[in-house]
Amino acid sequence: MITLYHSPGSRSSTFVWLLEELGVDYSIVYCDIKRRSGNGSPDPKNVHPEKRVPALVHDGQLVTEQMAIALYLTDAFPAAGLGRSIGAAERASYLTWLAFFAGEADPIYNTRLLYAASLDPMTLRDHSRVVGRVDAALSAGSFLMGDAITAADVLMSGPFGWDPQMAPGNDRIDAWLKRLADRPAAKRAARMDGRAG
Repeated sequence: MITLYHSPGSRSSTFVWLLEELGVDYSIVYCDIKRRSGNGSPDPKNVHPEKRVPALVHDGQLVTEQMAIALYLTDAFPAAGLGRSIGAAERASYLTWLAFFAGEADPIYNTRLLYAASLDPMTLRDHSRVVGRVDAALSAGSFLMGDAITAADVLMSGPFGWDPQMAPGNDRIDAWLKRLADRPAAKRAARMDGRAG
């Protein structure tokens, strides 16, 4: 059994969507979390060691951290085609996208969120590099790894969807975000998260 510890409107929303894409049975434990706004508080029922989300439990195993959860789920359920298995030709590219999200895109999003009025030249360069890499990948296919969605798209789309100023006026990225948002699994996840009717 899979259990996702989730707080609506947070990074764990991505994993409601990923689980819907995987088509596996799962349950959600809704948790309060301490928000950057100061609202909320750590929830005793949350199994995450720091009372954050997402946290995932599968067959008694606890997995935290976005990249680890995405990799764990796509390795555990390869038939869904959202990852690339060990030995597959695109495994290296898939791992690179997951690591690029965790090490580059998500930190840039956070930096922009916290310090948008005073971004230094290095941060602006790193931001341009993130946008450029996504744009270049989408110039070759509908999704980051070609014509099929992977968990890399689900994770990488987060910062661009959360912050419209990540890539304003970029038609390729806008079209990618629309393709992703139009997916039935994304729509189901949005309804479950209270973001759509």
